[in-house]
Amino acid sequence: MLDRYAQDLAGLSGRGRSRMLAPRVGLDFASNDYLALAESPELAAAASAAVARGVPVGAGGSRLLRGNHPEHEALEEEAARFFGAESVLYFSAGFTANEALLSTAPQREDLILYDALAHASAHEGMRLARAPNARFSHNDVGAAEDAIRAWRNKGERGRPWIVVESLYSMDGDKAPLDELYALATLNDAFLVIDEAHATGVYGPGGRGLAARLEGKDNVITLHTCGKAMGVAGGLLGLPRILRDFMINRCRPFIFATAPSPLIAACVRAALKIIEAADERRGELMARVDFAGAELRRLCAIEPSGSQIQPIIVGSDIRATTLASRLQAQGYDIRAIRPPTVPEGSARLRIALTLNTRKEDIARMVAHLGEELARLET
Repeated sequence: MLDRYAQDLAGLSGRGRSRMLAPRVGLDFASNDYLALAESPELAAAASAAVARGVPVGAGGSRLLRGNHPEHEALEEEAARFFGAESVLYFSAGFTANEALLSTAPQREDLILYDALAHASAHEGMRLARAPNARFSHNDVGAAEDAIRAWRNKGERGRPWIVVESLYSMDGDKAPLDELYALATLNDAFLVIDEAHATGVYGPGGRGLAARLEGKDNVITLHTCGKAMGVAGGLLGLPRILRDFMINRCRPFIFATAPSPLIAACVRAALKIIEAADERRGELMARVDFAGAELRRLCAIEPSGSQIQPIIVGSDIRATTLASRLQAQGYDIRAIRPPTVPEGSARLRIALTLNTRKEDIARMVAHLGEELARLET
């Protein structure tokens, strides 16, 4: 009965793609806790204060039943004001929010156009969507425009949905948001911007790279709460009519137990923390600049310019070997392999956070340079 699963796992192992749960060991070069808030005294105090005022841990039901707590509504109102959206809908995870949006809002006559490096959550939403989808080359606005034109030339009269990330999670590069917004506006399209790795780190008060576009009628944003904000959940910023549509039509919202009211209270606190975190953001960018200079000097690697730095080595085995060697020297660095990244682009994904110091970064890059040289011999 279980043989086929064992065979599948053996195949993954043979190709260097087997995954397993591993504990936190060594210096943090793997997490998305960019501002070091997840274990911060500020969020711990917010959680204690919420418990003290009687906020429950569990919601007890879906939000359409008894699970709709005042903390959920307060968070959504405060997040809408903070980010500049017309309205916000809170989900228990960013993955769920992205999947829920794309599986619900695009209609049969529409077309979902997605960047080639769009996150797995977008792919899952598109798999469940009624609308067809098409891929365009990474950050290639002209390719997206060509796809829309070809679709229209076939007589289609629906609405395009252009799905991108503002900061790509595995490459660390940024999307050309102004050009994409112009394309969306010209073609009566929605622009869906996943701000997962930008929220808290970029923009005025940590509002993200799309802050100047937030609140536009044809712009939908996703701000995840489990990365730089240090908590959990996903905040969809969208026009109010689409929020109402999601509440009425979105199965992951209608049939799921509501997110923890206690976590919602902590996200409210995190919004205030990131708004006042210019010093933290400055410290993080100083680490990004320092790491970039060291990577150029010691590894001849061009930095991404963000807190996400890929070290692309090609094969799965090379990536896992390199990661294991660096882990043995005290650095928590993980190998990323297909299908998370394209075939032939297995890599290390180095995340820069305030959980490490410049001295830690300097030692890590020096060891990385040595191990890369070893890998070539």
